[in-house]
Order: sequence, then structure tokens, then C-alpha cells
Amino acid sequence: MVKLNKIYTRTGDDGTTGLADGSRVSKTGARMAAIGDVDEANSAIGVALALLPEGPVAAALTRFQNDLFDLGADLATPEGIAGALRITPGQVAAVEAEIDLLNADLAPLTSFILPGGTHASAALHLARAIARRAERSAVAAEAGGQVLAYLNRLSDYLFVAARHVNQAAGGDVLWVPGGSR
Repeated sequence: MVKLNKIYTRTGDDGTTGLADGSRVSKTGARMAAIGDVDEANSAIGVALALLPEGPVAAALTRFQNDLFDLGADLATPEGIAGALRITPGQVAAVEAEIDLLNADLAPLTSFILPGGTHASAALHLARAIARRAERSAVAAEAGGQVLAYLNRLSDYLFVAARHVNQAAGGDVLWVPGGSR
């Protein structure tokens, strides 16, 4: 269990931060960019949660927020560390199951979707875009294991969840090619 008595340590004042094994790396490195983007995606999911009523989407997002902390620990732990917390195939499968559950009631796409609609849906779309950035950052950091699969599925879930939320409010906001010419 994590116990933090003091929030500031001054150890990062030189532009480095510590990994789970105690090693120090630059805060500008690819691994730290990925960890930061995952943290931002998690925060954006928190904003979406604040806008959603209790229900299956909110429950899934709460689980996924916890998974993102696991994923951050995975990224913060160099390969080869025994007993490290890693994202599992079961966590990826759980996201897939949630996608399938929500997608079953949605009409097939006939157009690209604009990221908008309700406040909650717009927040989910923003979280999706940030999750995609986190995925790109994890690729740049050469993340291993299930990290990339999890981030890929999470962004897919956020897209489907945004559609699901908009469906209850009248439907998707569709792209109209050349519609503002």
C-alpha cells in the first residue's frame, strides 16, 4: 500500500524523477512522457465521470481509472523486475467486454462522428483523444507487455461510451463533409 507523508521531496528539482526500481531518469524522456499522458487520460476520465450519472459507464470508467494506475506502475517499472505490477491480458479483455456490451445497442456508423453532443459525451471524446496520445507516447517509449493493447482498447471504449451517452440524448453528432463551405 502506498503511504505518502510528504508530497514534496525536492529530488526532482534537477529535472529527473525516480522509477520503481530507484533509478533516476530525465523528466523529458519518452517513458515519462507516456506516464504523464496516461495520468492526463486518467484525469480526463475523472472529468467525464463527474458529468455522468451512476450506471454501467460510470462503473466501467471507475475500474479503468484504477487500471490506468496499474498501467502507470507498469510504465514506471523497467523490464526484468521480478514481481512488478503489469497490465494483464485479463484487463485488456475486460475493456473489450465493456466495448461489446455498449456497442451491441448502437447503430452501425454511417459517417464519422464529431466529438461533441452532451457535456459527458464531449468529455469522453476528449478523454479518448488523450488516451490515443498516451498510446502514441507509449509506442515512443517502447512499452512492452499489454500496455499498448490496453490503451488502444481504452480509447475504443471511450469512443463507444461517447456514442452510447449521445444515443440517450438523441444521437451522434455527425460529420457533414464540406458542410460549412
